[in-house]
Amino acid sequence: MDACAARRSAGYWFMRTTGACPLTFSRSLLIRPPGTRFAFRPSDAVRPLDVAMTHNGNVKDHSAMKTIKCGLLPGESRSVVERINEPLRVYLERCLRTPVELVVGHNYVATGEALRRGELDLAYLGPVTYILQSRDADLEPFARPTHGGRIGPTFQAAIIVPMNSPVQSLAQLRGGEIAMGDLVSTSGTWVPRLMLLEAGLTQDRDYVRRTLGAHDAVAAAVAERKVAAGGLSLPVFRRLLAEGRVDGESVRLLAESPPIPEYMWTFREGLDEDQRETLREAFLDLRDPAALRAFRAVSFIPAVDADVDRMRNWMERILQARIRPSVTGQTAESPTSIAAVAG
Repeated sequence: MDACAARRSAGYWFMRTTGACPLTFSRSLLIRPPGTRFAFRPSDAVRPLDVAMTHNGNVKDHSAMKTIKCGLLPGESRSVVERINEPLRVYLERCLRTPVELVVGHNYVATGEALRRGELDLAYLGPVTYILQSRDADLEPFARPTHGGRIGPTFQAAIIVPMNSPVQSLAQLRGGEIAMGDLVSTSGTWVPRLMLLEAGLTQDRDYVRRTLGAHDAVAAAVAERKVAAGGLSLPVFRRLLAEGRVDGESVRLLAESPPIPEYMWTFREGLDEDQRETLREAFLDLRDPAALRAFRAVSFIPAVDADVDRMRNWMERILQARIRPSVTGQTAESPTSIAAVAG
């Protein structure tokens, strides 16, 4: 029995023993003379999708509830992102008793901007996307995946090279073209840039960045020897190998990043408090293996803004490296927009 079914079962027992109304029974059960108890009949429970009790005891009519829109970043092709997140959509519909739609942005900024403008109700944002969008909106992170053990709520980026490349260290990539993902991808661009910076390489001065948008596109470019190396999410790289979408004989791992704070499910500004509480509960109660598989998670745990402070510090280091005087003596302007920061 999943968490949603367990709550419904508990609600049925509570009604039978106390006369109170559970979360999922019909309107006829909500109207009774003061001081009386319900006389439950099986026919009273034939419309389980019509109403729900909010966390503060108010009743919501599901027939009037709008579709919940969940934003997802296009870390891979739209069809792949939708496929691997479909079990989560089904789970949320079952818990919320209202339609749930997955919305995959055409790039990372599009998903973040849609959440900031209120076109999405919640979105699964990487640390960099969240940091940039939360500067101009009161976004609330509320859940993040944890992988258990020593890994916890973190993941890693990787830099890969063609299998027969002579490169054995990041420093040896000097002068090469390096493929990366979306401009504001945490593990597809920003953390690989940090890894290269720590090896003494600065973008544009010591290597050329080739932006390909998605992790699978980066892996394909490296496998086909179109670039000297590529930066991408380590979990995605491993999944691409496991699924046979990248030939393991054509690429090899050159370097792994330190642990990165995990992505966070984030509410838009102005979302109804009852909806926030219901969504928060659904994620924190999630134990469905199929829904968790897309996140490689054992569960979701609470998330707060400070969880991505490590990434803020890394971004600052990268940006400071950009504005240092170059060999020509010129200094880049301080970035003020998302486009400037991403560049």
